[in-house]
Amino acid sequence: MSKRRTAEQIQRLLRDVERDRAKGLTIGDCCRKHGISQTTYHRWCERFDPAQVDEARRLRELETENERLKHLCAELMLDKKMLQDVAKKKW
Repeated sequence: MSKRRTAEQIQRLLRDVERDRAKGLTIGDCCRKHGISQTTYHRWCERFDPAQVDEARRLRELETENERLKHLCAELMLDKKMLQDVAKKKW
């Protein structure tokens, strides 16, 4: 009977396990307390490592900002070209 957990639930559980480990419990005791196997715990630690999650979020934000800046630059280049064309015409 497997139980699917969301990413938020897994991250909360990992924080709880780290809190229990700070109190002096072993990984086995913590996993037993939360109803998961040690293999699952280690796999989740690799997948949901807070440093990697924060870095992935930061990377997505930077990519979004980069895309926005590229669009802005393209619009400015079009405006510049339009103004140069207008300036070249004889009135």
